[in-house]
Amino acid sequence: MNSSAKITQSIKEADVNRQWFIVDAAGQTLGRLASQVAFVIRGKHRPYFTPHVDCGDFVIVINADKIKVTGKREEKKEYFHYTGYPGGGRFRAFKSLKTENPEFVIRHAVSGMLPKNILGRKMVKKLKVYGGAEHPHAAQKPTNMALPYAE
Repeated sequence: MNSSAKITQSIKEADVNRQWFIVDAAGQTLGRLASQVAFVIRGKHRPYFTPHVDCGDFVIVINADKIKVTGKREEKKEYFHYTGYPGGGRFRAFKSLKTENPEFVIRHAVSGMLPKNILGRKMVKKLKVYGGAEHPHAAQKPTNMALPYAE
């Protein structure tokens, strides 16, 4: 083996130094915001990303009620839920969910972009979403995160 060959490093979860970031969702497009937040929660922004380890950071999303969508999605977008009973399909409109539970809209979009396994369920717990500008995580000293694809 050549001595100049590089070895791929695989990080352990104990070696991860987690940070806290704040993202302001006011005026942001839902999908663009969700993909960038999922990128940070997954840990892909780090040089030592390891796919089978939770090496991402915590993200606080504020002003979730001021999120926007493009085109006619405001009227046409629906969320489907199955109750488990025959004929138990339920639809909720985006417009009503945005006013009643804006945290769900962002959490649903981000969790859809994370892995669908035990690791993904662990990662989504690092997402904290709040409808207003206030959050109870001041003790963690979060820093503002500038999104590269913000509008």
